[in-house]
Amino acid sequence: MYITGFKTKEKLVVEMIKEKKIYLMSIRPKYAYRIFAGIKKFELRKWFGLKPEPGSTIVVYASGSVRAIIGEFTVGKVIFGDSTAVWRKLSEISGTGLGRDDYSYISGSRAAMALEVLNPRLYDHPITLNELRRIFPGFMPPLSFRVLELDEPLYRLLLEKARKSIKSTTS
Repeated sequence: MYITGFKTKEKLVVEMIKEKKIYLMSIRPKYAYRIFAGIKKFELRKWFGLKPEPGSTIVVYASGSVRAIIGEFTVGKVIFGDSTAVWRKLSEISGTGLGRDDYSYISGSRAAMALEVLNPRLYDHPITLNELRRIFPGFMPPLSFRVLELDEPLYRLLLEKARKSIKSTTS
C-alpha cells in the first residue's frame, strides 16, 4: 500500500522485520577492500557480547583515511570460540583469504569469532563521515560494531540511499 508515492509506516516496518539484524562494523580500509575484492572470505572479531547470526547484514564503515560507509555483506557461517579454536577451525577451510596478520587481531582473546562473508556489495556512492555528521550531528562510528535498530534514521538512510544502486563484487 502506498500513499502519495511513500510507503506507509506499516509497510516499511513489515519490510524491515523480514530482514535479519543489521550491524554497522568498522573495518580498516586494507581489510575492507579485501572483502569487496572477493579475497577475504571471513571477518575476524574479538567477541564482546554481540554475535551476528547467519543471514544478518554487516554494513561496512571503512575507518582510517577512507572514513565512509562503503558497502555491506551477508553473514554466512559464524565460528565462535577462543582465538586458537577459531583459527584452528579456519585453517581447515580452504580459501579463507586470511593470513597471519589477520590472526594477530584476535590472538590471545578468550572469545573471538569469524564471520563468513557472503554476497559482498560495494555501494556506488559511499556515505562519508562528513555526510553522516551533517545529517546526524555528533555521529561516531563504532569502535568495533553495533546493531542498527529498525527505527533508527541511519538504518533508513542506508536502505533508501546507499542501497539504491549497489554492485555485487563476487558471486
